[in-house]
Amino acid sequence: MAFLFELQPVVEEPKLTLREKVSKWSSPPRKDPDQFDKAIEWHLLNFSRPHMRGFWCAATSFFFAFFIWFAAAPLLPEIKTTLKLTKQQVWTTNIVSVAGTIAMRFIMGPIIDKYGPRIPAGLLLILCAIPTACLGAVHTEVGLCVVRFFIGLAGAMFVVCSSWTTGMFVPQIVGTANGFAAGWGNMGGGVTILVMGFALFPLFKLGMSAEMAWRTVSIVPAVVSIMIGAFVLKFSDDCPKGNYGDLKKTGQLPKKKAGDSFAIAACNHNTWLMAFQYACTFGVELTVDNAVTLFFHEKFGLETEQAALYGSTFGLLNLFSRGCGGLISDKLNEKFGMRGRLALQAFVLLGNGATCIGFGRSNSLGLAVFILVVFSLFCQAGCGTSFGIAPYIDPKATGSVTGIIGAGGNIGAVCFGLVFKYLGDDYGFDIMGGVTLFAAFLTLFFSIPGQSSFLCGVKGGTTAVPDKLEQSAVTAKEVEEPSERSDEA
Repeated sequence: MAFLFELQPVVEEPKLTLREKVSKWSSPPRKDPDQFDKAIEWHLLNFSRPHMRGFWCAATSFFFAFFIWFAAAPLLPEIKTTLKLTKQQVWTTNIVSVAGTIAMRFIMGPIIDKYGPRIPAGLLLILCAIPTACLGAVHTEVGLCVVRFFIGLAGAMFVVCSSWTTGMFVPQIVGTANGFAAGWGNMGGGVTILVMGFALFPLFKLGMSAEMAWRTVSIVPAVVSIMIGAFVLKFSDDCPKGNYGDLKKTGQLPKKKAGDSFAIAACNHNTWLMAFQYACTFGVELTVDNAVTLFFHEKFGLETEQAALYGSTFGLLNLFSRGCGGLISDKLNEKFGMRGRLALQAFVLLGNGATCIGFGRSNSLGLAVFILVVFSLFCQAGCGTSFGIAPYIDPKATGSVTGIIGAGGNIGAVCFGLVFKYLGDDYGFDIMGGVTLFAAFLTLFFSIPGQSSFLCGVKGGTTAVPDKLEQSAVTAKEVEEPSERSDEA
């Protein structure tokens, strides 16, 4: 058995001044011609095509998908009063909202492998805006369930987002790219609680009744979603070399059968291990996004606006927490290979489970908010570390692997939602935390070909880090300058 960690040499980079850093981060990233022109750098302040435009379109699409997906969550105290719903009925609508995207995530992976991410992203935003605008027309529990089910299809945008960034960046930095794109997308869950519950709802309420305010306010995110969807369709690219349709016509991209891609992903046990762990990170996040406003409203007697303000903390920390999870995963990969990524995965899952239990048991508002912040950091960092590992599972079927893992997150949210519905908040947070602690143990069973496992060295090889950037054939001279296409649009 190899040592638990095998230190790898790291190439020192020259220190840059602040001005040089800003100039570098604003420039188009260099690309690797040996890896389908994927970017070897992630330049945050750049918006040029194809790489960074793809990154920002992925992040923005996921952000607004999340925004419309959870637009109803901060309004639930008002909706519950107007429609005379019980707490169990409210949880039924939450579960339906999350369940709506499970099948869509399974389907979306093979679709992306076949057609690319750009068209699915644009169409999801445009089509899911329609039921979002119709939220105010519901008058029964059944009507609310139907509307939230179709809005929930927007949750499949996560598969689009992660597949898009995976296709744009080399494996050595894909954890960072995936983490920040999906993290800023997930942040839409916190922003929608803050904007809808603490800003727009009170603003609309100034000129109308509370009931009329919640019935009309959802039109705003629906309109913005349509605008973003149209932009994505017009001004983005599927991959570094262009759009899938054009590449297939010229023979640069082989034609794929969606079913074959899904079969490859489904037959890999690592896919299902990661799907279970993602149920305990993203699934937990979805459950908390749905529950947190009502939790503060009922346990501490806060008004809707105050409850939404405190509850938004959980989602808003996605500004950096999920991205930092991916970034740290990439850094540990540089030094320790896949073993570093797996160790971090286990650590954040343990922290996630422990703080989940602590939050549910908190009896003072101040303590609850403090634990919620720490809980959020672990939970969302776990989402980032998961997709530092996922691109390695099977590069031939990235979309399908992502789809299955993403669906695992939603299945987790449905299962946890049922626990909350029938057993209440106290048992709900305890059980959700306990399952997450168990998920950390499963990290021992990952075995990805060509990569080190948690306890052993590389299976069938001697190198702990087979995909290190310095081990690829790319040097500064071999890396092409960005194409003229970066100046388009």
